Amino acid sequence: MMFIPSPLRPRTVGATVLAVSALLALSACSSAGKVGETVSSLGGMLTPYQSDVLQGNVVTREQVQALQTGMPREQVRNILGTPLLASAFHADRWDYVFSFRRQGQPVQQRKVTLFFKRDALERVQADDLPSEQEFVSSLDVRRKGAKVPPLVATEAELKAFAEKNRAAEPEKTVPAAAPAASYPPLESR
Repeated sequence: MMFIPSPLRPRTVGATVLAVSALLALSACSSAGKVGETVSSLGGMLTPYQSDVLQGNVVTREQVQALQTGMPREQVRNILGTPLLASAFHADRWDYVFSFRRQGQPVQQRKVTLFFKRDALERVQADDLPSEQEFVSSLDVRRKGAKVPPLVATEAELKAFAEKNRAAEPEKTVPAAAPAASYPPLESR
């Protein structure tokens, strides 16, 4: 038996075109990430801005030094805040994790783990933690050594400024002319 194609209907052609265009669009999505990586950095010379990302609990050296073995959970929570991880499977363990991601720098990650025994602090296991002052100064992104402009002018600078601007007298303004036409009020009732 020989197959003889029937004439194509416009609805069938439209559906075929729609299906082909959808497949092309989806295949473009898989390669768009690779193109975006090379184009967005323009050869590594120019990169897009990425904001700093701080996640988790910031725990400083002073906070950990304030902890003492035997402290109840509530008192520990008042010092360090709510733990980021409190597992149902490890009820006697609290984890405080902090990560700081800044563009062009390696990710900083710190972890503090507290172990409890019968709702009393037993021991603390922590990474090398910064002091509060060290942490705050690490957040400062201003350029070091940039010259700060003077915020107060001397008397000589004020006089020089006044003399310089006195020569440029403002031109006298001409009074505004009367309107060219008279219009009736908007509400005529």
